[in-house]
Amino acid sequence: MFPIRLNDDVALELLEVRHADELFRATDANRAHLREWLPWVDGTTSPEDTKAFIQVVRKQLYDNKGFQTAIRFRGALVGVVGHHGINWANRSSSLGYWLSEDAQRRGIMTEACRAYTSHAFATLKLNRMEIRCAVENRKSRAIPERLAFRSEGTIRQAEWLYDHFVDHVVYGMLSSEWGHL
Repeated sequence: MFPIRLNDDVALELLEVRHADELFRATDANRAHLREWLPWVDGTTSPEDTKAFIQVVRKQLYDNKGFQTAIRFRGALVGVVGHHGINWANRSSSLGYWLSEDAQRRGIMTEACRAYTSHAFATLKLNRMEIRCAVENRKSRAIPERLAFRSEGTIRQAEWLYDHFVDHVVYGMLSSEWGHL
């Protein structure tokens, strides 16, 4: 199944330990950009930290609780998209993602999230997909909005970002809505 080609320029690859150095370099090169919205950046200080993350997501795949993929744009690793986990009892999941600053504004993440959502409903037979974004993170919020996810509300002070809390907007999509929008 993998890699999955989304178009001539973009592909998704299951994250594997062999990606650790390259993924760390992408994280490190985008540290200031990513740190604005992602709380894990300061804790990722070496390729070993990235390798540990990949080992966790490999276990997630092994346990059938979702998967994480590297995003390649014209061959370069430019980000990650994946399930935060799959709740099989409730047939639901949520997505998390990040993209290198120089790869933005090309529709890459929108297409990656579209592929994940389609796979979740058509193949995994999930009922609900969710994306949570910091209220002020307009670029991240644009993705579920483009894909016609519904804004379902705001969770106040949902996440600690280094020295302050941020509110999250919760976006949801039901399987019955995916093909009809």
